[in-house]
Amino acid sequence: MFNRRSKDISVFHRLSYIVMNNSSSKPSLFLSVRCISKTCSDPSQSFAVSYLKEKLGFSPESALAARNYLLFKTPDKPDSVIAFLEKHGFSKTKIKKIIAARPVLLYSNAEKTLLPKLEFVRSKGRAIKRYPMFLSCKLDAYLLPNINILRDNGAPESNIISMFNYHPRSFIGTADQFKEIVKEVKEMGFNPLWLKFLLAVIIFKKVSKPAMERKLDVYKKWGWSEPEIWEAFRRYPSVMETSEEKIVAIMDFLVNKMGFQSLLIANQPSVIARSFEKRIVPRGLFAQDLLSKGLIKNFGLSALFDTSEKRFVQRFVNQYECKAPELLTLYKEKLDLTIGGKYKSGYS
Repeated sequence: MFNRRSKDISVFHRLSYIVMNNSSSKPSLFLSVRCISKTCSDPSQSFAVSYLKEKLGFSPESALAARNYLLFKTPDKPDSVIAFLEKHGFSKTKIKKIIAARPVLLYSNAEKTLLPKLEFVRSKGRAIKRYPMFLSCKLDAYLLPNINILRDNGAPESNIISMFNYHPRSFIGTADQFKEIVKEVKEMGFNPLWLKFLLAVIIFKKVSKPAMERKLDVYKKWGWSEPEIWEAFRRYPSVMETSEEKIVAIMDFLVNKMGFQSLLIANQPSVIARSFEKRIVPRGLFAQDLLSKGLIKNFGLSALFDTSEKRFVQRFVNQYECKAPELLTLYKEKLDLTIGGKYKSGYS
C-alpha cells in the first residue's frame, strides 16, 4: 500500500519520463502534459471545468476531458487570451474549437507569445483563419526553417506566400523531413522557380507513402507505366492528390463511356483533378450529343474539360445556337442529371 508521498514520487517519475521522451526521441509540435493520476482532485481543475462550460460553452464531457491540461484558479490569464482572440477577429465558435484542440493555449501570454505568431502568419496571407493552430505552434522550430529551406533552394517569395496561404499546414514539420522532400522533388526535375515545384512539395508532405503506392497501383491498372505516371505528376502534381475512388470513376467514364485512350489521359493529366459531377460527366455527355447531331466531328480533352464554364458555353453551346437552339436547355439537363441522378458520386 503506497502512502501519499510515494504516490506523488511515482507520478513525478512517470511524468518526467513522458516529458524527456517527448522532447528528445519523439519531438512533436505541441508539448502537452496530462495529469496522470486518475484520482487527482485539485480544486483548480474544478474551476477550469466551470470556466470552460460558462465562458466558452463547453459540454460537461468536453470540459472534463480538457481539465487535465488546465490548472488555474482565477480567470485572469484565460480571459486575456480569449479577449485577444476576439480582438483579432476570431468568433466565439472558432475560439471554442481552438481551445478544445489546444487547451494549454489559455496559459499563453497574449502579447508576447500569440501576437508575434499572429503577425507573422498574417504577413503571409490569411492562413491563420484556415489553420489557427499556428497560435500554439513553435514557429521557430517547425515553420521558419522550412520556409528558409524553400528560399535557399530558389523558390520565389511570392510563390511561397501564395502556397502558404492555401496550404499552411503543409509547411509545418521537422526541417529534416522537409529538406528530404524538397531534395526529392528537385531530383524529379521540378524547377524551384515554378509554382508546380511548391505544389509537388506540398503533395509529398500531405500524401503518405502507402497512399502514394495505392494511387500508383490504380494508374497501373489503367495501363500507365510507372515512368508515365511520374511524367503525369511532373505535368500536373495534383494527380497524386486525387483520391483513388475518384481516379477510378474518371478513368472509367472517359475510357469506357467516352472511348478515350487511357494513355491520352496520361498526356493530359489535369482532367484527373476536375470535378467528376460538375464538369467531367455533364460536359462529356453533352459532347456526345453534339457528335450525334453532327455539330462537331471531334474534341480534345483540354478543350472539353480544362476550359472555364463561361468559355465552354461560348464554344460548345452558343456557337451552335442558330443550328440547335435547344442546346442550352440540353446542357442544363446534363448538369441536373449528373448532380442528382445516375452519376452522383460525391467526388469534387
